[in-house]
Amino acid sequence: MRIFLDANVLFSAAKSDGAVKQLVTLLEAAGHECCVDGYVIEEARRNLAAKAPDRDVALERLLRRMKVTGAQRSDPALEASLPLPAKDRPVLAAAIHQNCAALVTGDRTHFGPLYGSTIHGVTIHSPRSLAEALRL
Repeated sequence: MRIFLDANVLFSAAKSDGAVKQLVTLLEAAGHECCVDGYVIEEARRNLAAKAPDRDVALERLLRRMKVTGAQRSDPALEASLPLPAKDRPVLAAAIHQNCAALVTGDRTHFGPLYGSTIHGVTIHSPRSLAEALRL
């Protein structure tokens, strides 16, 4: 399965060896393809630079194992139709564009009401709900 990782998931996986990093490792071990794009990578880098600048190497190691595409604007009509604030629409649009089956995000404020919903073929999950759905 192709799974798109939001910036907060990348940040958490790079920042510590905790549950989110374990989730990414389990996803890869189970044969799932973790996908990201330039938009979420840049956000993760900004947050790491501000909060854990010594972990930038860990992020680069993670990225080498993932399918990475450049930041790409999708169809403006598609983005406008997504039930999210403007700054979060490119994340879901990228998951749709990359034909991912799931998007995993810890952003409960903006994505939380959509957890468990499928939009244009992409099911939105928290890290925990994805782990439970895949029985990891």
